[in-house]
Amino acid sequence: MKPANTPVAQQEIAALCGTIRKLVGQNEFQTGESLIKEVIGKYPHAPEPHNLLGLLYEAQNDHVTAMKHFRAAWALDPTYFPARQNMDHFASFYPVGKWAYDESDCPQENEADKYKIEYDVHGVGHIVRIE
Repeated sequence: MKPANTPVAQQEIAALCGTIRKLVGQNEFQTGESLIKEVIGKYPHAPEPHNLLGLLYEAQNDHVTAMKHFRAAWALDPTYFPARQNMDHFASFYPVGKWAYDESDCPQENEADKYKIEYDVHGVGHIVRIE
């Protein structure tokens, strides 16, 4: 088992993201699955391969298994935004936006835009998250 945060591991995982993006577009699901599982074996604590596996299953219309892998990626690293974006995207009845293969597919969020202040009847302000 190798750490996934080394430069070599990050390069390998980044290359895998690009490869899977191409393979999904070509409907080469078996090839993609074997490549992802090989990387999961090398870096079991990395969220990226599980996120990619989720996209691979979603492309094959296996929604339940895809969501399990998005949740696994999110559990491995709660700061990995592509997994969260994919969970939000595929949990919607009318998904909007693109699939998140890696961080480059995620919109940049401004923390200040996520919250607002609402005042109650007593004039006390409460911070509320905007959904």
